[in-house]
Amino acid sequence: MKILVLSFYFEPDLCAGSFRATALVNEFARVMPAGSHLYVVTTLPNRYKTFSVKAPQIEHRQNITINRLALPLHQSGMLDQAKAFWSFARQVLRLVKSSEYDLVFATSSRLMTAVLGAWIARQKKALLYLDIRDIFVDTIKDVLPRHLAVITKPFFSALEQWAFRCSATINLVSQGFEGYFVSRYAGQRLSFFTNGIDDEFIAVAPLESGTQKKEKGTVTVLYAGNIGEGQGLHAIIPELAKRMRSRVHFRIIGDGGRLELLRTTLKSDCIDNVELLPPVKRDQLINAYKEADVLFLHLNDYEAFRKVLPSKLFEYAAMGKPLWAGVSGYAAEFIQSEIDNSAVFDPCDVLDAEQAFASLLLRDAPRTGFINKYARGKIMKEMAQDILQSAERRSLA
Repeated sequence: MKILVLSFYFEPDLCAGSFRATALVNEFARVMPAGSHLYVVTTLPNRYKTFSVKAPQIEHRQNITINRLALPLHQSGMLDQAKAFWSFARQVLRLVKSSEYDLVFATSSRLMTAVLGAWIARQKKALLYLDIRDIFVDTIKDVLPRHLAVITKPFFSALEQWAFRCSATINLVSQGFEGYFVSRYAGQRLSFFTNGIDDEFIAVAPLESGTQKKEKGTVTVLYAGNIGEGQGLHAIIPELAKRMRSRVHFRIIGDGGRLELLRTTLKSDCIDNVELLPPVKRDQLINAYKEADVLFLHLNDYEAFRKVLPSKLFEYAAMGKPLWAGVSGYAAEFIQSEIDNSAVFDPCDVLDAEQAFASLLLRDAPRTGFINKYARGKIMKEMAQDILQSAERRSLA
């Protein structure tokens, strides 16, 4: 069996798509039928301009070949991202032109990797299995100016319908996506293999409860991840930091399209209890988690984000730290039902955030049940088996 895996991000890049694709490929390598080969086509690390790490453009492992394609320099804007993907797509099509595949797997957040996978699968008469991490068409109205959203949504809706109809299975990382897909793609086979906790975080998860932090002294609150429009840190952190100046010191690790706006606002308002740091490797990130008292998460107040389940939740929860989250919809329900010692507040609501913070117990505590349920290795093992079984069903049809 010859399997093509398309992922815009892959190790050693730093993002949810990279961690997910890497874990699945590693599991594939263990369970593929004898004589099978996996071809991964991805990009050289490009997630953050402030994080640079070298990786081979072509890498051969036992039953895996990885091609990492170089992209032009780009920022976080939509136009730059579109140019970067166009470069990726052209290179992918050239690379796979003379090859045949039995199965195409594409993991996609911004739709176009799914469309590219569907195009290749149709050309090669291969089975298509899509892994959908976001509903791009549903978020257009929130992340694009209104006039652009009105123009582009019909075009992307048509692409979405074509690509999703081409697939044998659509996996959704959030159960919150189900209603959208059931209403639009009745009859399509859906699976639900969510994000999970990587071994690095499981290895350092607390085994017993710590002592309660004393009321006196400043609490260190850490956010680590993308700093973009979707996260909306610029809409919550400045005012929240001002209100809690004597109680909380914020550490924010990451990069993204709204970093400069956040930095400018903090400076103009003379806010001195927010520390901005560049992205770091995972071992350094784990140390930062250990040093923090509370872990912070936030999504902007957009209707589309009521369906998502942020991947960051899983590693946060594994660390056993109090979780302070400004989310709504499915993510809020998930946190409240699955994660102990968590406080949820309405996105962008500073007063609600402050009240929620007061309900947290400022101590570390193990979340063994959560880890056992959402270990990435367990989830990827089940997903790899589902993908291979889809291929088997097709061969028997």
